[in-house]
Amino acid sequence: MRRSNSWAYVDWLALGVIGEIVAHSPATLRSLPRWAKDESLWVRRTALLAQHDALKAGNGDFVLFARLAGGMLEEREFFIRKAIGWVLREVSKKRPELTFAFLRDHPDRVSRLTLQEGAKYLSPAQRKALGLPPEAAHVARERRRIRAARL
Repeated sequence: MRRSNSWAYVDWLALGVIGEIVAHSPATLRSLPRWAKDESLWVRRTALLAQHDALKAGNGDFVLFARLAGGMLEEREFFIRKAIGWVLREVSKKRPELTFAFLRDHPDRVSRLTLQEGAKYLSPAQRKALGLPPEAAHVARERRRIRAARL
């Protein structure tokens, strides 16, 4: 991971290789907190993404993810902020209450990127409670497109 130096390699390895190892050997989750503190942003990103597929499926250890992500909320690095939001977005599709609670509990620490990405599929009420428009931008664009097509 450390030598990959690109999100394209890291994401493929984190989800396809590390994610599979973690899924089949839960004891390997113990390595993630150490990775989350690594000097390499790519290793830190891997710590966040290692459970992506499991969390997306409604499984995985969200408490662990939240602890790792919470420790990285002050990061200025785009690829870390994006990874936190990406995982939260996928979690929200099956367990929106977890994503909402995480975002709600860290209002002053979550970057705008993480907030917008993570809240993308939350309900209008949840989005509004987070200070966002009730509809995500992609929903509003689609509504405008449909309206225009009807004319």
